[in-house]
Amino acid sequence: MTWAALLLAAAVLLGGTSRRAGTSRRRPVSGARADDSDDPLAMASSLDILAACLSSGMTVAGAASAAAWSAPRPLAEVLSRAADLLAMGADPARAWADPTTGHVAITALVRLARRSAASGTALAQGVTELAEQARHDAADAATGASERASVLIAGPLGLCYLPAFLCLGIVPVVVGLAGDVLTTGVL
Repeated sequence: MTWAALLLAAAVLLGGTSRRAGTSRRRPVSGARADDSDDPLAMASSLDILAACLSSGMTVAGAASAAAWSAPRPLAEVLSRAADLLAMGADPARAWADPTTGHVAITALVRLARRSAASGTALAQGVTELAEQARHDAADAATGASERASVLIAGPLGLCYLPAFLCLGIVPVVVGLAGDVLTTGVL
């Protein structure tokens, strides 16, 4: 019992960090997870969060800030920058400047946001469609990868299976027939 209490106290002292009152709840972009930057489903879910925030009536700056919290690094950088500039009252064309990333969904989001700011159309529906397109592209990429894997695995499998088939299936039959033919003297 006392060992458990000592271990618990040591764990609290060594690993227990608490939030101080007054610290920002906003996650810095540098703290974004680096391992999901190429995950199209993470991109789609972040776009869904942005669309849900916009549909609920949040401002574009607030929605972008909320979605940047869980977005992959490239998208989080774009959303955080846009949220900060829009919150300060910057022009939406400047806030949604062309990103340096070459990601298709991020470029489409920036174009959609700039067009929405210029024309006054609703951004939420376009972001929802963009998330659906990202999920569709992810499904297509997964299907293509599985089809490539099945083609690539057929070659080595055939190279291993064919000699085994010849040695275990064809050779014993030929040897057996040859033995019968040679012993009966048909030839």
